[in-house]
Amino acid sequence: MFRFLLLLLMFLLATDAAAQGTIPILSAVQGQAGETEYSVTLQLLGLMTVLTLLPSILLMMTSFTRIIIVLSLLRQAMGTAQTPPNQILLGIALFLTIFIMAPVFTQVYDDAIAPYSNDQMELEAAIEAAQIPMKDFMLRQTREKDLQTFVSIADNPDITSPMETPLTVLVPAFITSELKSAFTIGFMLYIPFIIIDMVVASVLMSMGMMMLSPMIISLPFKLLLFVMVDGWMLLMTSLTGSYV
Repeated sequence: MFRFLLLLLMFLLATDAAAQGTIPILSAVQGQAGETEYSVTLQLLGLMTVLTLLPSILLMMTSFTRIIIVLSLLRQAMGTAQTPPNQILLGIALFLTIFIMAPVFTQVYDDAIAPYSNDQMELEAAIEAAQIPMKDFMLRQTREKDLQTFVSIADNPDITSPMETPLTVLVPAFITSELKSAFTIGFMLYIPFIIIDMVVASVLMSMGMMMLSPMIISLPFKLLLFVMVDGWMLLMTSLTGSYV
């Protein structure tokens, strides 16, 4: 993960400096009174903007989206409010993402970062080589209908095969498919917990205890069910297995 971040940052920096005669980050201008004035160019502003958006861009191109949504829906289905807290869910999603994406990042390093660092490959070729594993991963998780929709919207006649789809088209299609998959898994997770809520609510109403919240009574049963079926292991296995 960190090597892939370094690769993208290196590419962004190298792209700006690839052409001869690039605009310097800090320019010195002679003032009317003979003093020297320094101005920061738009290149630095663009670089800082890219660095700010880089984590979000990477998260949208990996399995992070599906995992964090499923974990959030699970917490809501169980009715445990802020347990586990957001920091824990983000940490679980991040390390599961690293686990799932490790083969892809390793291939990116072997095919692009290492040859470029050893001066065995030009920058443009390294960028193309780095895109192949990422595109292959996203295409395997993207529904054909979603990809066709965004390709038709882009109206790009140069796209003749899925691997030729540019990232500007592939990433939105990938995110859309990930959202669909996440909500489908979340729906399946909701069903057993809703059944418990309905049973508890029916029992309480039959006993005339309408003033007692069913959520208070059903929460221990939800936790018991989740622990008895080893829910965390089943969830982690299902999430990682969905990317195989």
